[in-house]
Amino acid sequence: MNILAIDFGTKKIGLAWVQKELGVVLPYGVVEEKPGESRHEQLVNLIKEERADKLVVGLPISADSDVEENENTKRVRAFVEELKKDIDIPVEFVDERFSSAEADEMGGEATRDEKSAMVILQSYLKK
Repeated sequence: MNILAIDFGTKKIGLAWVQKELGVVLPYGVVEEKPGESRHEQLVNLIKEERADKLVVGLPISADSDVEENENTKRVRAFVEELKKDIDIPVEFVDERFSSAEADEMGGEATRDEKSAMVILQSYLKK
């Protein structure tokens, strides 16, 4: 099973990938707006080309409450709802509260956005 993780940002979307049978989470790039191709289009194309079986998306839950949704949470949910119109794979959310802090502690050459997506994906796999 191929799983793509997304760390959604208003400017950049960090990606991480795992082939579940191998269990190695890898950075998978960053999606940014390009002339002639939106981030949405890029992601839909990537999901289809790479034959992702599942999408895992970081959900920015408020640190003060597990229930209350904030503007970032609403923005991510709206992004996923738009994406679901063009893809036909399951989408799951993962609490990403501390993913950026964990990403900052990681070494390597991957971007912070990719590392955050890696943390999200590792959290999902631990469930």
